[in-house]
Amino acid sequence: MSTKLSKSISAFFHGWIFSLLVAVLIATSIKSAIADWNTVPTGSMKPTIVEGDRIFVNKLAYDLKVPYTTIHIAEWDNPRQGEIVVFYSPEDGKRLVKRVIGVPGDTIYMQDSQLFINGIALTYRYPDEKDFKKYLIESKYREDTIIENLDDISHPVLILPHPQVLSSFLPVTLPEGKYFMMGDNRYNSADSRYFGFVDRKLIVGRATAIVISLDINNMYKPRFDRFFTSLP
Repeated sequence: MSTKLSKSISAFFHGWIFSLLVAVLIATSIKSAIADWNTVPTGSMKPTIVEGDRIFVNKLAYDLKVPYTTIHIAEWDNPRQGEIVVFYSPEDGKRLVKRVIGVPGDTIYMQDSQLFINGIALTYRYPDEKDFKKYLIESKYREDTIIENLDDISHPVLILPHPQVLSSFLPVTLPEGKYFMMGDNRYNSADSRYFGFVDRKLIVGRATAIVISLDINNMYKPRFDRFFTSLP
């Protein structure tokens, strides 16, 4: 093989590899700082989000971060009560999906599974047939599901009696830059009742929709009725 040909082949592969690396860097930077999807492996947000759902995460909902870090370049909004967010656990750094219950300045307490925010009790109602069609509420959980209204966002919560679950706690006031998160499955969720407040810088973005859903207990059969559905 001639030296000229060898150089041409080498230049081609070096150029191709460089282009591929740039493309990967751009793609992962977008995934890191702009938009992503998150696979849900547990039932802590049942019945709103169930195992096998893949949710869209808008990472530009509140701020812009340096890719691959939690360093904020700019902020233009903050999480609000009732929104579903993805964040890093202050306990072990794992990515979690929970609902924002309290924002900085709020005083929160729970009594027999009923939430009180700033001295006002949240309102609850029993689900109707429309709710059962809208959410994937298993028949065995129908009697244990109620609809909670949090800052005009209505969403289902699952309440199962369990002696080891924290269904009541004394009032706590959130400091500046801290948030209180809870799962909609109130009796199977590691959340702020156990690991405490979540710092603003640990919040990745807002979960806005279910992109696709696969039934992990039924050979990963697609749940087409959940594809591209918005989250309450």
